Amino acid sequence: MRGFAEMQRPQTVAEQVANVLREAIADGSLADGTALRQDDLALRFGFSRMPIRDALRQLEAEGIVQIHPTKGAHVARMDATEIREIFALRDLLESQALSLSVPTLGSEKLDEAAQVLARIDAEPDVARWGALNRTFHLALYSACGNARLLGLIEAHHNAADRYVRMLLSSLDYRGVSQAEHRELLAACRKRDAAEAVRVLKKHLCDGMETLAKAGMLRRG
Repeated sequence: MRGFAEMQRPQTVAEQVANVLREAIADGSLADGTALRQDDLALRFGFSRMPIRDALRQLEAEGIVQIHPTKGAHVARMDATEIREIFALRDLLESQALSLSVPTLGSEKLDEAAQVLARIDAEPDVARWGALNRTFHLALYSACGNARLLGLIEAHHNAADRYVRMLLSSLDYRGVSQAEHRELLAACRKRDAAEAVRVLKKHLCDGMETLAKAGMLRRG
């Protein structure tokens, strides 16, 4: 799914490749530890080597891929330490964006967020839940007035995507998450930035702790 920053301009080929690889990693088609050889990826996905190389560098910056000078690139393994780091950064970035956004957030964005929640309720495809979750959050942050901040938030949503899918599906957390989303949206509708930030922080902390304690991740 194209994100907020990418919707402002056409995507480069490298960004298109990064999206394809990111989705394959998030849905498990490219599993933890899988070697990412440029020739193999070119054959599998139909791209040339140069944009694949650039895409791997982009995914390395997001923490999704690891590149070793002699061993090459591979899918980064999920672990409890990483999820704590990602969610701690999400807390800092998203709390700031939300506090800036709530006072001027238009009704159309609030309605858009509500519509996304309804789509999450009705969506049977687990592969869509992570993207819809990201769309909901970015709608609430959209009036923060800081494009760089939104770009950083989106990068960390990308890094967290496979964890979020695990949380919502394997750990059957969708009901809890949706209840917290609706509480967050209600605070935004009331223009109560302090309450919205409180709900957001709890939402992120609860999700992080559920994942970290699930026993499904390697210990860092």
